[in-house]
Amino acid sequence: MSDFLVDLGANPTARKLIKSLGLPLPLPQPLKRERGAWKARPLMDAKVAVGATPGAELSAAIADALSAAGADPYVLEALRPAFREAGETHGRPAKPLEALGETAKLAAVVFDATGIADVAGLHAVYEFFHPLVGRLAPCARVLVIGRAESAVSVGSASAEATAAQSALEGFVRSVAKEIGRNGSTANLISVARGAEDHLAPVIRFVASPMSAFVTAQPIRLHDAAKRQGAARLTRSLEGKLALVTGAARGIGEATARTLAREGARVICLDRPGDEAAISQLARELAGVPLLVDLGAPDAPATIAEAVRAASSGAGLDVVVHNAGITRDKTLARMKPEQWDSVLDVNLAAVVRVTAALEPLLREGGRVICLSSIAGLAGNVGQSAYAASKAGIVGWVRATSARLAPRGITVNAIAPGFIETRLTAAIPMAIREVARRLAALGQGGQPEDVAQAITFLATPGAQGLTGSTLRVCGGAFVGA
Repeated sequence: MSDFLVDLGANPTARKLIKSLGLPLPLPQPLKRERGAWKARPLMDAKVAVGATPGAELSAAIADALSAAGADPYVLEALRPAFREAGETHGRPAKPLEALGETAKLAAVVFDATGIADVAGLHAVYEFFHPLVGRLAPCARVLVIGRAESAVSVGSASAEATAAQSALEGFVRSVAKEIGRNGSTANLISVARGAEDHLAPVIRFVASPMSAFVTAQPIRLHDAAKRQGAARLTRSLEGKLALVTGAARGIGEATARTLAREGARVICLDRPGDEAAISQLARELAGVPLLVDLGAPDAPATIAEAVRAASSGAGLDVVVHNAGITRDKTLARMKPEQWDSVLDVNLAAVVRVTAALEPLLREGGRVICLSSIAGLAGNVGQSAYAASKAGIVGWVRATSARLAPRGITVNAIAPGFIETRLTAAIPMAIREVARRLAALGQGGQPEDVAQAITFLATPGAQGLTGSTLRVCGGAFVGA
């Protein structure tokens, strides 16, 4: 469904007129999205300001990520040596920050805060961002790189160092809300010791149009139990087999299409009754149609057999648990069968199907589950749905630890308000409020969630596991 205010905001004349009249009408900035296959240089010629604290540890990795992505970096003088090798390798020499013209707009501002070890050190964050945050172009990116709590030094100063690094999360969440009406996002990447090699692909994703609806998020990188080789920059899922449940429409359909664009062969699963939609989608993607009722006792075995047939016994690389149902009623009005059906399809089926597929998951595989901000914040009339989606978060944490020795990552995505046929059925007034109660001031598209799922499916996301990534436009609830 179209968002009238976003459409109106896309008209420069309308924006100018409403601003000149002083009308209290919020016009969200239409977001810049990546609609096609992923690019080798998604930041080509983008002006990016880069800073760091004294003692910062990851500036060289940041330099390599930005230069390889095609960015045009403007850096503090102290960072010029860190950017020299990357600039020569990728043909993107860094320029001094002072060389940025007074009227130039920035596509991104990146700051290495890993050197902050006390409260006083946080002043460097203010000092760097204060003159630059007003120079962000529409749909720009603010990105702070910090250290995970486990990476903070142990000793008498560790509590203050932990506090200082934790402060970065509050800073990023607040900045996200300040710049969201410009279509811009702000995120934090916290890097554990040993996970430094996993940083570059995450920067590429978060700094690019592929992450248009991801903002105000802490993204925590872990040291992987098993390491993989360097990830391909394009078509990184070539030769891999993926399973997407609930693929007939909405987020599931968008995910199947996005995975296929990046090279995966996709098994498109949905319930009996959606045969026409699933068959057409599978034909378009050169994938495999599969009709299964996830609530049926034989569903896990049926799915496992289909995977064996599709892979000729070679195994499965990606599982996306997208299928879900709602039976919204206040608890006092809810019938027991409504409660049971929601918990069974949304949570128990994930447990059952994954157990059946575990022996078929190849080393370095990916399991990605759809949670929801309703599961993080709760919602009136959604006690069963919220319980099932909060259960997904806990299941992901526990299962990720168990599968880590095989190099398999397990993560959840928690969408916010996404423009689908389900949200189109919400009463107009409630729908309008839900759209505006976010930093970006608008709802997301199924493709926004699909891009995040696809990123988690790629080899470049090896450092992310056991996490729940919100794709919610910086929703004001469920933080």
